[in-house]
Amino acid sequence: MLTRRLARWFDSRLGAARFARTALNKVFPDHWSFMIGEIALYCFVILVLTGTYLTFFFVPDSRDVVYHGSYTPLKGVHMSAAYESTLRVTFDVRAGLVMRQIHHWAALIFLGAIVTHLMRIFFTGAFRRPREMNWVIGLSLLLLGLANGFTGYSLPDDLLSGTGLRIAYSVVLSIPLLGPWLAFLVFGGEFPSDDIISRMFVIHVLIVPALIVGLLTAHLAILVRQKHTQFAGRGRTERNVVGSKLWPTFTAKTLGLFFFVFAVCAALGGLAQINPVWLYGPFKAAAVSSGSQPDWYIGWLEGALRLMPPWELRVAGFEIPNPFFPGVLLPGITFAVLYAWPWIEQRATLDREEHHLLDRPRDRPVRTALGVAVLTFYVLLFVAGGDDVIAAHFDLSVNHVVYTFRVLVLVLPVIAYFLTYRLCKELSARDRGRQDKLALLARTETGGYVEEEAEELSPSP
Repeated sequence: MLTRRLARWFDSRLGAARFARTALNKVFPDHWSFMIGEIALYCFVILVLTGTYLTFFFVPDSRDVVYHGSYTPLKGVHMSAAYESTLRVTFDVRAGLVMRQIHHWAALIFLGAIVTHLMRIFFTGAFRRPREMNWVIGLSLLLLGLANGFTGYSLPDDLLSGTGLRIAYSVVLSIPLLGPWLAFLVFGGEFPSDDIISRMFVIHVLIVPALIVGLLTAHLAILVRQKHTQFAGRGRTERNVVGSKLWPTFTAKTLGLFFFVFAVCAALGGLAQINPVWLYGPFKAAAVSSGSQPDWYIGWLEGALRLMPPWELRVAGFEIPNPFFPGVLLPGITFAVLYAWPWIEQRATLDREEHHLLDRPRDRPVRTALGVAVLTFYVLLFVAGGDDVIAAHFDLSVNHVVYTFRVLVLVLPVIAYFLTYRLCKELSARDRGRQDKLALLARTETGGYVEEEAEELSPSP
């Protein structure tokens, strides 16, 4: 009784009952691929929860301290306060290590889910009118996720993350005209400055998460406001959505998915070791870890930097350093094309209609082939990021591995395009053949099927 009176009190002042009824009756399709975006959302929730816990103990400071903690091999070693607090969280804070590892695994899955979700949207044409804005928001979330992943990866101030920061500083510094100013703003001066960790901390826990929350809110609001996309099928049209209502069916499904994602992250955090910073040691500007490899979402950038020939340009009196081309120009062109893709395809196909039914990738061979070619290119860059590890493992020359990958990144994407295009054409032709065969079948009075004479329906040669 009290609950009902309280609900009426709020409704009389906010008028929320009508909105709640509309929201709870919102229909969501049942296809599994629509749950990928929710995996990213739930990973972000896990990141906020575990990150809040870690923030209580982490010290974002570069001042020099001497370690006297539980990890014996590093006792008496000089290190930054940030690295010392990371070791303290790992070995001396209750549940500190498992929280660190859950946080790291959740970040990897978060970015993997965003990439997979965007791939699903691209290959099925879910970015078309009227959903261009959500496509732009999704790409922006990917960029923010990359930025937050890299800054969080750099906070412990160990030797491996310090190597990554050194590379990032060189990439930013290579930007013509603006590079030195941007490097000073982000890194606090010439590398390694005393302000790097504190600035990364502010970016990681305040600026980027706030932007992610804002974009996620806008993304979900647009999703609720617009009709949800769905795959074509019986009873599904451009004017309806077939699936489960938000309450109670979809709510039960999505809560189950949340607990499953949380359980997977917790299991990985407790059973699978990741980023053992105590083995790398504190960052020293004069040292570099052997076989240094970043997290997977930065691996393509590492590979691009390694494969780029030693070319530099001088334009209008300004020198454009080598890291600019693979570190700034390549990702800049890639994301610029991705941002503009809805309008590029709209202009190329002259299709300005609203679409609520999704494409099958085979029915859009050019788009699918281009997507596969680009994915092939970036997967090769990712693998090339470990060229030194590959050379050491197989006892090969690093130079030979580099030259091989330089050829592969130019040849394999072209091959992937033509193979994918041909495969899509073959699959579409097979589907049309099936539809033509079904058109030749007529129902008999007993409910069976009999095939009519094909010669009467086939066109004359």
